[in-house]
Amino acid sequence: MIANLNCGALGVSARGATILSLLLVGCQQPEPPEVSSAPPGVTKPADRWLGRWEGVEGTYLEITKTDDRYAIEIKDLDKTNVYQGLAFTDGIAFTRDGKTETIHAGSGEQTGMKWLASKKNCVVIRYGEGYCRD
Repeated sequence: MIANLNCGALGVSARGATILSLLLVGCQQPEPPEVSSAPPGVTKPADRWLGRWEGVEGTYLEITKTDDRYAIEIKDLDKTNVYQGLAFTDGIAFTRDGKTETIHAGSGEQTGMKWLASKKNCVVIRYGEGYCRD
């Protein structure tokens, strides 16, 4: 079981272990119940990110939710792709082109994009890829 591994000895951070465990669960096994479920009416942190986030030059990120899964629609300059994601402690993890990516809260400055630098309410996938709301 992943929880019993000494991830520090393997050089894996707690966040990396969480993402790794999400990937190992995959779509074929049911998700284990949450150890401490939130009281009724309290949502997961990732639920605050539902809706559309604007990028630059017409790009955007749109997050929707069905049950405990998130659909992540990303429009870049060439096309629109949709990915399935799962929430973890401080973000949403999804797989794009065989690589695990994460969405987390950030600022315009953390996006690494000068057009968004003055924004305060943003989500970031990686430096150079972020989306903001006014």
